[in-house]
Formats: sequence, structure tokens, C-alpha cells
Amino acid sequence: MSASNLHLMNQDLEDTSDDSLIAGIASGRTDALTVLFRRRQGDVYRFVLHLTGLPAVAEDVTQDVFVIVMREAGRYRAGRSTVAAWLCGIARNCARQRLERDRRLASLEDESTTSDRHVPLVHPDPLAELTQVERLGMLRRAVLALPLRYREVVVLCDLQELSYAEAADILGCAVGTVRSRLHRARGLLSAKVNVMNADAGNGRRPADARRAQSVDPPAGPEHSAPARSQRKCLA
Repeated sequence: MSASNLHLMNQDLEDTSDDSLIAGIASGRTDALTVLFRRRQGDVYRFVLHLTGLPAVAEDVTQDVFVIVMREAGRYRAGRSTVAAWLCGIARNCARQRLERDRRLASLEDESTTSDRHVPLVHPDPLAELTQVERLGMLRRAVLALPLRYREVVVLCDLQELSYAEAADILGCAVGTVRSRLHRARGLLSAKVNVMNADAGNGRRPADARRAQSVDPPAGPEHSAPARSQRKCLA
């Protein structure tokens, strides 16, 4: 019996590290899988929800991820990345498969706003009526409107708060690529949120907003990641 498995047997699973739980799963311990699922399912669910915007898909992918973990736990290498990052990598692959299988997800923003096209806007002061919940909803829509390659780095680095190195490992690219994509993504995200805020003030419809932002803005240093308080609420 390996030292890690012996250590796992001699302590409460609830206090066991993620790495040790993975070792236990690899050795066939279903109780270790149960603890890891209970501990990390929320992280995986939120990650997929940020990528797709669909709770049902997030639920399905979360289940798929832990089925894969049960089968592939022996391939995890402690020290190369964290278990959380490893799970995000599996979830990303599963989510991409769903995106490829159902092209409707690629046009999620269009589908989510179709019902608004014939609804009259009667708010006399839309900006005054924007609550914190609505502002967070606006930010979520802006994230979902990003091209997938940019959406991924925003979710990984700004919402999941993974390191550039962990994101690069998940995405299979260089750290420099993560940095450049994130810089571009933050610029696009800032521009989309600004357009949405402006539309809320002058009563324009979401379809008008998309036309107004058809040309990508320059990604300069003035564009920044969502505020930490917003990241915590989104997560």
C-alpha cells in the first residue's frame, strides 16, 4: 500500500487534501470521490455556467467531469497543477464538446434577447432602476458575449482566479498567450459593459447595442478586470 493511501486511511476524509483524495480515487475509494465531489462540484458548476450561461448544461457537464475523474484519477500528477485547475481543464473540454454538439450555444446572446425585440421600453429613468443584481446580470451577459477564446481566459483568470500558468496548462498554450488574450478580453468586456450601461440610460434595445459594438475597441491599459467584489458575486 502506498504512503499516500495509508495516510488517507488514517485521517478524516473531510480534512484530506485534494491531492490525497485523487490518490484515493485512483486506488478505487468511492468515499474519496464522494468527498471530492461535495467539495469541488460547486467550483466546476460555476465555471461551466460562466462559459455557457445555461444551468442545465452546467449540471450535465459537472456530472460528466466527476465520471471522468473516477476513470482518469490515476493520470493526475500532483505538483504539475492544482486539483481545482485540473478539474477546470476537464470541464473546459466537456463544455467545448457540448458547444460543438449544439451550435445554439454559440449564439446564446442572440437567443437570450430575442423576446425583447417587441417589448416597449417604458422606464422613465432606466439608470436609476438598475439594481446591483441587474448590474451583475449585465456583466454576465457581457462575459457570455465574448468570443469563446476570450471568455475562457476571463473565466479562468478573473472569475476562477487561477494563475496564468494554470490557465496556460488548461488551455494548452503559452503563458504569454494567456496574458495577451486576457488583455484583449478585458478590453472587449469593458467596451461591452460600457455600451450596455449607455443603452440602459437612453432606452436602446440589446440588438442596437450589438450593432454599436460591432467594431472591436483598442485594448489599452485603461481596461481592467471586473472588480473583486463583482468577481465574488459572479462566482
